[in-house]
Amino acid sequence: MMQRTDRFCRYFLRLITRRTLLYTEMLTSAAVLHGDRDRLLAFDDVEHPVAIQLGGSDPEEMAAAARIAAARGYDEVNMNVGCPSSRVRAGRFGACLMAEPQRVADCVAAMIDAVDIPVTIKTRIGIDHQDSYEALAAFVHGVAERGCKTFIVHARKAWLNGLSPRQNREVPPLRYELVHRLKQDFPGLRIVVNGGIADLDQACRHLACLDGVMIGRAAYRDPFGLARADGAIFGEHRPAPTRRAVLEAYAPYFARERAQGARLVPLIRHLSGLYLGQPGARAWRRALSALAATRDADERDLLRAIPGPADETTGAAAA
Repeated sequence: MMQRTDRFCRYFLRLITRRTLLYTEMLTSAAVLHGDRDRLLAFDDVEHPVAIQLGGSDPEEMAAAARIAAARGYDEVNMNVGCPSSRVRAGRFGACLMAEPQRVADCVAAMIDAVDIPVTIKTRIGIDHQDSYEALAAFVHGVAERGCKTFIVHARKAWLNGLSPRQNREVPPLRYELVHRLKQDFPGLRIVVNGGIADLDQACRHLACLDGVMIGRAAYRDPFGLARADGAIFGEHRPAPTRRAVLEAYAPYFARERAQGARLVPLIRHLSGLYLGQPGARAWRRALSALAATRDADERDLLRAIPGPADETTGAAAA
C-alpha cells in the first residue's frame, strides 16, 4: 500500500507474524532503474518472506527492474495491474493495463525469463465496462500462458474515470464469486483474493476454496489482528506474541535506525493501531503523537509509552 508498507512497517509487522508474505509499496520500474536504489529497495533480513511490487508497462524495463530486485534478495516480484489512480494511469501502469492484456503478458514473460524467483500479478476483476467474467478469464488465461502461475485478484472492478482511488476501494461492489469461479476454471493456478477482507476468520473462509488471501488496509488499521495468522493459517503451534513483546522487540531496531539517521515519524507512525480496541489505546495514540513532536525521542521513550498490563491479551482478529 502506498505510503504504508515501507520497510519500517514491514519490520514491525514481521514481529507480529512470522509466516505471512509481506509486500512493498508499489515502485515504478523507472524508479528502480534510475532512482536511489539503496533507499527504495532497502529491507531487513527479518522481513523475509517479502515481495516487491512493481508498476510499469515496458517489458525490457520491467525485466531489468525485476533482475535488480532479485539480486537484492526479494522473494517474489509482483506486477501491479490493479491500482486505479489517475497518476498511475498517466504513467501507463496499474489497472489501465487490463485493457492491454498482451502488454501485460509480454511484461510477465520478460520478468520470468530474467529472474528465478516467482513473478506474480495483482489485478482487478475488471475496469469500466470491461467487467464480464469472460473478459477476466480471458485476461488470466492470456497472462498464464506466458508463465504466470499466481494471480492476486482484488474482487472489485476499477472505474478509471469518475472515481478516486479511495472510492475505487469502496464504491464498486465486491464480487468474490468471480474470484472463486476463477479457481474453479483454472485449478492449476494459484488464485489469491483481495479486497474488503476484514479479519482472519473471513480469510479462513476464503481459504477453504482459494490458495491465499491478501489483507491490506484492515491489517494496517489493526496490525495485531495478524497475531493469530501463524497458528490459524499456517498451523504453527507457538504462543502468539503480546503487544508489549512486539514493542520490546521493535525497540532495538528503532534505536539502530535512529542511529543511522532514520527520521522519527516514519519509525512510529505505523505503530498507532497496535492497541486498537484495547484499554489504553487512546493514551497510546496520544503518546505516539507526543513522541513524533519530540526531536530527540529514543527507544526508551517508546517503551515508556506502552500501556499497562491490561493490554496483554493476544491475537484478537482484526475488526
